[in-house]
Amino acid sequence: MKKLILLAIPFCLMGCYNQERNCTDFKTGNFLFEQEINGQKHTSTFVRTDKYEIETYNGKTDTASIRWVNDCEYILQKLHPKNMAEKKAVQMKILSTNENGYTFEYSIVGDANKQKGEIKKIK
Repeated sequence: MKKLILLAIPFCLMGCYNQERNCTDFKTGNFLFEQEINGQKHTSTFVRTDKYEIETYNGKTDTASIRWVNDCEYILQKLHPKNMAEKKAVQMKILSTNENGYTFEYSIVGDANKQKGEIKKIK
């Protein structure tokens, strides 16, 4: 019984800790996203307004509409998809925030394969 209680304490402490989520601070603005792909750093910047997200990556600009599901979740849909893969909507969920940015997870709508990343707010 003692062992069970000792094992439960860390889970209790983790459950009591809430990540900061001030998602409304990041509904609009200018942002930077960096990720590593095959050992190389890739950077994209984007501007988010109430209705659109305009991203620039490798000198190319693309626009997606935004539909907010709640304060911390939204759906992105490309306005001018170039292939079938780009026609699929992307679900974004802000997991935690700090004064400079946020951690998020994303996936194709309906897909269980989620990936994570970090966004920095630059304005």
